[in-house]
Amino acid sequence: MLKVKAGDLDKMGLLFERYHRSLYGFLFHMTNQKEASEDMTQNVFYRMLKYRNAFVGDGEFRTWMYHLARNVLKDHAKKTIKNGAQYDIKDFEERIGGSTLADEQFEKEEELNMLEKALGSLSTENRELLILSRYQELSYQEIAKILDTTEGAIKVRVHRAMGQLKSIYFKINV
Repeated sequence: MLKVKAGDLDKMGLLFERYHRSLYGFLFHMTNQKEASEDMTQNVFYRMLKYRNAFVGDGEFRTWMYHLARNVLKDHAKKTIKNGAQYDIKDFEERIGGSTLADEQFEKEEELNMLEKALGSLSTENRELLILSRYQELSYQEIAKILDTTEGAIKVRVHRAMGQLKSIYFKINV
């Protein structure tokens, strides 16, 4: 990113190749909307170019990238509330892995639906914590930088969020 900041815009393609999948995954897990997540991913990379001079280089690039992604999510949420958009569980179908047995695929689909429903029942803050830590596999230290708090606070909040997720999941599963 420092090279992009210095004017070597060709390096942006390399950053896109490295990070677009994980960024899309974060945005998709936060919104459960395929097309919107694709658009937001593009928007994050656009903002990287637009605000490249704001990248200092002190911290890790991913931390800065997720700061931008969170801002894009907030903008999307404002638009979604304004327009009254809804989520559709059909958006999740493509993420279910292939299986040779129809029963296995059905069970996976049901478990995924229940997990997504439970994840969707969490507060935005808790859902974001779990997506960053479990799906995006960011360290607690990285998440603490993104959320501008301490690593210890993140550990506690992730632990509590996991407890809430388990509780909700098992209530749905009964």
